[in-house]
Amino acid sequence: MKKWRPQSFRGAGERPALRGGAYALALSAVVLAILIVVNVLAGALPASLTKRDISAAKLYSITSNTKVVVNALDREVTIYWIVQSGQEDQVIENLLDKYDSLSERIQVIKKDPDVFPTFAQQYTSKTVRNNSLIVECGERSRYIGYDDIYLQEADLSTYSYNTSFDGEGAVTSAIDYVVREELPQLYLLEGHGEGELPDSFREQIEKENMETNALSLLTVDEVPEEADCVVIYAPERDISEKEAEMLSDYVSGGGRLLVMAGPAEDDALENLYNLLSAYGVQSQDGVVVEEDRERYAFQAPFALLPNLNSHSVTDPLTEEGYQPILPIARGLTVAETLGGVTVSELLTTSDASFSKADGYGLTTYEKEEGDADGPFALAVSVELAAGGKLVWFSSSQFVEDMYNAYSSGANLDLAMNALSSLVGENEAVAIRSKPLNYNYLTISDSAASVLKVLLIGAFPLAYLGYGVCVVWKRRRLQNEPV
Repeated sequence: MKKWRPQSFRGAGERPALRGGAYALALSAVVLAILIVVNVLAGALPASLTKRDISAAKLYSITSNTKVVVNALDREVTIYWIVQSGQEDQVIENLLDKYDSLSERIQVIKKDPDVFPTFAQQYTSKTVRNNSLIVECGERSRYIGYDDIYLQEADLSTYSYNTSFDGEGAVTSAIDYVVREELPQLYLLEGHGEGELPDSFREQIEKENMETNALSLLTVDEVPEEADCVVIYAPERDISEKEAEMLSDYVSGGGRLLVMAGPAEDDALENLYNLLSAYGVQSQDGVVVEEDRERYAFQAPFALLPNLNSHSVTDPLTEEGYQPILPIARGLTVAETLGGVTVSELLTTSDASFSKADGYGLTTYEKEEGDADGPFALAVSVELAAGGKLVWFSSSQFVEDMYNAYSSGANLDLAMNALSSLVGENEAVAIRSKPLNYNYLTISDSAASVLKVLLIGAFPLAYLGYGVCVVWKRRRLQNEPV
């Protein structure tokens, strides 16, 4: 009789274990291969599908304005990224990936200035910094410097500078510029002491790809036909009756007019404001002041915080929660509605407002005899059945850089919305820059010490102790007899 050998039993048990181990190894290899394939496929997907923007300022997102411009492309656009190897800005790289994935007509090409030292000189004479861009389509191109992407703006409330990212706005504007055959033509009226357009306003006009031209009505018989819009900014002297007639004929014939004219110190601007009265809008001499403390800023009753009425010009500001500031404004009242004319009040004061008849000579903000009661309109839109249109602001100083900074850019947005609506740019190319200044949580040294002890010492030790207890309990259960 053969003697029983325990090792034979053990060998029989080892074979299923080996088979199970081989199966587990094969399964792991298959899973690993699947993960590698999924990772490779995910890497080939557009950045818009694989990256999610969770930043507060939506720094890595593309706005609908950009999608409108890009989706309408019918020509090839090339974006040259001027950057040394290893010096790529990650935010700019992410932005360019978004453009590259949005349209097959956009191609992003990296140009290392160490390899191509003279490449950028074909497009600009400026000193080109790392992470600058050049957008090209056919024979047209636009250079976007690094300083045009990361903007430094003065914060007058803290006497410091805020940094914002304007990459999307700059690139989308450049794309729109290089693919356009004709640009909107703005004619700036001159000859009446008009003010120079503030720097930020002029730069924004250029960014929205509008060209400016000087216009003197004394040297022409009519407003040029190629004028998409005539702009009157801060005149110190009145226009003549003949000039008023020419402007009236221009609007009646389908022309567009943007006026920013507040109270003039030494002139009533009677002929100019008669343009409005022809459409049933009367102006009040003097300067509007507010008694409602919630409707003026800086303890200055003439720095008005108007109500925004629903209109295509004001709705974008209302939706984003921005509040424009209109300083030193005349009061407007809509006297009657004329046939074939639609008048919309864009900005209005409160019932507690009134107009100081003394104007620039006022000595008190208290209401006096002769002052006119409000409320008033501070901006109106007039549309004619024949196609003419005008937008009128009864303040000119609101687009000055100082007041625009105080309003966090709302004043400039308001003016540009009006201008875009007049020249037919319903989808404004200009895109608001995204702030990079963040508010940090500040805690005391004692609180920081407690957090360090908890996060570095107490919590890890607690988890370690819990793990030891679980292992010890399981081993005890395994050793207990069944």
